[in-house]
Amino acid sequence: MAHPTPDGRTAVVTGAASGIGEAVARQLVADGARVALLARREDRLEQLAAELGPNALAVPADVTDPASVDAARQQVHAALGRVDLVVNAAGVMLPNPVDDGRIDEWTRMIDTNLTGVLHVVRAFGPDLVAAAAAGATADLLNVSSIGAHVVFPNYAVYGATKAAVTQLSAALRSEYGPRDVRVTTVEPGLTDTELGSHIDNPALGPDGQLGAMFDAIGALSPADVADLVGYVVGRPRHVNLRHVVVLPTRQA
Repeated sequence: MAHPTPDGRTAVVTGAASGIGEAVARQLVADGARVALLARREDRLEQLAAELGPNALAVPADVTDPASVDAARQQVHAALGRVDLVVNAAGVMLPNPVDDGRIDEWTRMIDTNLTGVLHVVRAFGPDLVAAAAAGATADLLNVSSIGAHVVFPNYAVYGATKAAVTQLSAALRSEYGPRDVRVTTVEPGLTDTELGSHIDNPALGPDGQLGAMFDAIGALSPADVADLVGYVVGRPRHVNLRHVVVLPTRQA
């Protein structure tokens, strides 16, 4: 479904190479926005940009690296100018029992899911403030997870990073809201993305715990989440849908 995006929005979407990020990029281009596609996999970005046409710009970047994000900002500004919509969709989900002591996985999730969001906010937050001051609609939308609230065994660190994103969004709203920048947290439930393919514990992945959840509940598609994002950012400038949870109907 198309949603109105007033004034031809200029957007940055992280995690745009796959999953929710890719779907959001597709949705926003369909709605008339110019979209910078940020992710690490340059080949996937180039392919998506070619498919989406002249309103999509491939910008290879690693959100865990502040220098990489700063370089992406320069590239975006040179090609598209000031940004008025930022969607943080980059994320990684690596469940394992905390007893396993997987510092490598913990660090990767914290660096991507939380610190990566901060790097992007640091880079593009001033754009959002300037856009709002000029009278434009300005949005920061962070993709969190129902795991921020609901406890799943083996997902302690993932859930902690997403709880941090949800809390960060709430705190940022207190700083940005008075300057007319909207901040929204979207918390999807079970969604069919490639995140499950990153799980290295067979008992927990698509052939184990995660797969059993898909079989029992069914899942959202990335396009379902993207449709919601398009709706949220298409509201009138004075309306902020601050915290939106979207679940498969069978997920409690």
